[in-house]
Amino acid sequence: MKATKRSMDVSYAIRDILLPARELEKQGHEIIKLHIGDPNKWDFETPKHVRDALCRAVEVNDNGYADSEGYVDLRRSILEKERQKNGINVGIDDCIITNGVTEAIQTISAAVIDAGDEVLVPGPGYPTYSEFTKFFGGVPVSYRADESNGWEPDVDDIRRKITPRTKYITIINPNNPTGSLYSDKVLKEIIDIAGENDLFIISDEIYDLMTFDGTHHSTASLSKDVPVILFNGFSKVDLLPGWRLGYTVFNDPQGKLDEIKEGMMRQLRLRISANNPCQMAVIEALEGPKDHLEVTNRKLRERRDYVVKRINSIPGLSTATPHGAFYIFPKIESKHWKNDNDFVLDVLHNAHVLLVPGSGFCPQFGSMHFRAVFLPPVETLAKAFDSIEDYMNKVA
Repeated sequence: MKATKRSMDVSYAIRDILLPARELEKQGHEIIKLHIGDPNKWDFETPKHVRDALCRAVEVNDNGYADSEGYVDLRRSILEKERQKNGINVGIDDCIITNGVTEAIQTISAAVIDAGDEVLVPGPGYPTYSEFTKFFGGVPVSYRADESNGWEPDVDDIRRKITPRTKYITIINPNNPTGSLYSDKVLKEIIDIAGENDLFIISDEIYDLMTFDGTHHSTASLSKDVPVILFNGFSKVDLLPGWRLGYTVFNDPQGKLDEIKEGMMRQLRLRISANNPCQMAVIEALEGPKDHLEVTNRKLRERRDYVVKRINSIPGLSTATPHGAFYIFPKIESKHWKNDNDFVLDVLHNAHVLLVPGSGFCPQFGSMHFRAVFLPPVETLAKAFDSIEDYMNKVA
């Protein structure tokens, strides 16, 4: 019995790389895991008042299904956050709750992409966008991010790669995997290109409040008439990755995306609803104290500064400085390795540190790089990069 080709063609480097690490763990090796963006696996903790809100929600909620669009009070709270932070004023029907941003990517892809359609995605960029595009028969087209310019998008490359089959442009800001925080100038230029070509923009902003050198500005806040679909959620900033709650906001004053929104909603009705008690409880994350965020960003800035200095001191590696999120995307300059996958596997087996191959984020623009998180305490990061450096000194 055979699985479909579309399912067997799916790859997700961030979790696929965990499989050989598990084999080493079975042999008794301790692996330092710098592969996945889960703050709660380290010394970050979901705020107590949010955890308490979930306990209360389970008691007062009927624990039945929620509306397919999402719990209405949560949607109102989200729209108030987007109004205050980004100046976005849309109606309640323009906000939809999903099981993480992943479900939003999946349902939008299914609603928009027919066989042969093209989607512009950042290269390197979060692989789920490319994978779902391919899953539904489309073609992901990577536009270049300029490593020498802090990994900002190459606007001329975006313009060159638009064809009659292009459906939309994807922006991830702050970026995963590079940690780049895009300038308003670049965002406005991308918006102009989308408008000139009658395209819409998907703007993934899940790391919006995790920045170290500058302030995040939403693509939707800079767009006057180009439709922008904003993706965000609670996994990162609110330290709730396991709750699997995301949201979509349609900033579409002219109603150009009404049918696409309905195509998305038809799928979400089919899956019934997102987690009901968690939706009720996560309002506390939006409206309650955010004291944890200052502490979180202070820790991340310290750890970012450490890994940048440390990586740039290791012969055979170099890195740009990330300005948001908690990822770093170093370049493998050593000629000892022919590709980034070999480098990552060798580091795993010999240094016992788990990284992610850069080509998993884009075969072209991610090649000969790797992604690491700087979520662990400095002591753990020091142990990891000591081990990497010792190994590289032996072989390179």
